[in-house]
Amino acid sequence: MPAYFICTMTIHDPETYRKYTALTPATLARHGGRFLTRGDAVETVEGGPDFAERMVILEFPDRDHALAWYHDADYQSASQFRRLASKGRMILQAGRDNSADPDPKV
Repeated sequence: MPAYFICTMTIHDPETYRKYTALTPATLARHGGRFLTRGDAVETVEGGPDFAERMVILEFPDRDHALAWYHDADYQSASQFRRLASKGRMILQAGRDNSADPDPKV
């Protein structure tokens, strides 16, 4: 089943952050990953406060591919630019086929 990284960040140094974004696509491709969205507009439709960060959603074939990408030496090297230029979080969620009978786990 696919796995997704949901990444949100506030960028305080765009020039340094661009060094990160220039290096990331090649590392994703090696691990079967792809961008579902990459910094596109986000609208808060319900709740608050309004979402004001950058959001990136990545899709991988499965959790193992996602973690292999995250731990890849080239990605970790590139991610130093992200860490210098922004504050944020990266959340990993494994997908599953739960459309027929979802278990809400509440």
